[in-house]
Amino acid sequence: MPAADVTVIIVNHDGGHHVVRCLKCLAVQTSLPARIILLDNASQDDSAAACARTIAGDERLRHRAQVQELDGNLGFAAACNRGIDAADTPLVALLNPDAFPEPEWLERMLAAAAAHPEAAAFGSRQMLDDRPEVIDGLGDRCHVGGLVWRGGHGRRLAADDLRSREIFSPCAAAAIYRTAAVRDVGGFDDDFFCYVEDVDLGFRLRLAGHVARSVPDAVVRHVGGGSGRDGGRAASFFGHRNLVWSYVKNMPAMLLIVFLPLHLAETILAGAVLTARGHGAAFVRAKWEALRGLPTAWRKRAGIQARRRASTAAIWRALDKSLFTRG
Repeated sequence: MPAADVTVIIVNHDGGHHVVRCLKCLAVQTSLPARIILLDNASQDDSAAACARTIAGDERLRHRAQVQELDGNLGFAAACNRGIDAADTPLVALLNPDAFPEPEWLERMLAAAAAHPEAAAFGSRQMLDDRPEVIDGLGDRCHVGGLVWRGGHGRRLAADDLRSREIFSPCAAAAIYRTAAVRDVGGFDDDFFCYVEDVDLGFRLRLAGHVARSVPDAVVRHVGGGSGRDGGRAASFFGHRNLVWSYVKNMPAMLLIVFLPLHLAETILAGAVLTARGHGAAFVRAKWEALRGLPTAWRKRAGIQARRRASTAAIWRALDKSLFTRG
């Protein structure tokens, strides 16, 4: 597919020098996108202004990139939706401000989209920026009990990782989606704010009958913000709150009933692990907020399941059912 068919969306919040580097990586792509929309979530650093200066000073960016400063920090999910709403291309690409694509990244993602018209979402091969031989993620995985994780995270690249395959959903740090499919399922869930919103969207795309694929020759180097300035407590809070909502909204009824005990067991285990890491209070607050939001999640579930096209068997095949491995 031609590069004119894609809009790149970057959501920035205090991205510092990383987001400028991300823009510079986009400027040297072998296929330049039609548009680049950078939505700034009320950054308190100089990153929004730095991005504007970078765009103004680069001929390749000047006529296709724009910075939109939002009134407040809407979160990743809602800001992405703003960008998707503004896109007028059949494809949208999402890039985190700390994800740095190699020069042929967009060209190869577009080639995959052209080669696989049956797929609505495509995930990059994400490698750690400071250890480029180590995997950051090969697509997101979703367990029958509701836990989610990035496939391959933390291990070295193997030969089999270079084979394109179906994945549950892409990590939105570096992904391409068919715009119409995303709009059809309602985009990202604004209530999630950040974390797990990409798996939730991927789940709803699957329920609507779509699939996702990995593009292992489309490489980005990713810094990642899981530790964050608060030692990862925000990630623990949003991640474990949103896990519950995604599970309740999306899991087909038969699987929800059968594997609810496993979901509760995974919750207890996760709570023990996070407490040992000093995140116990964030975990408890996450589950309390998740419970408070259950009526809303259940109302959303009714609409999602009413529009479902995929069979329970198809969802079962796509879910991870491993006992110990998280590859």
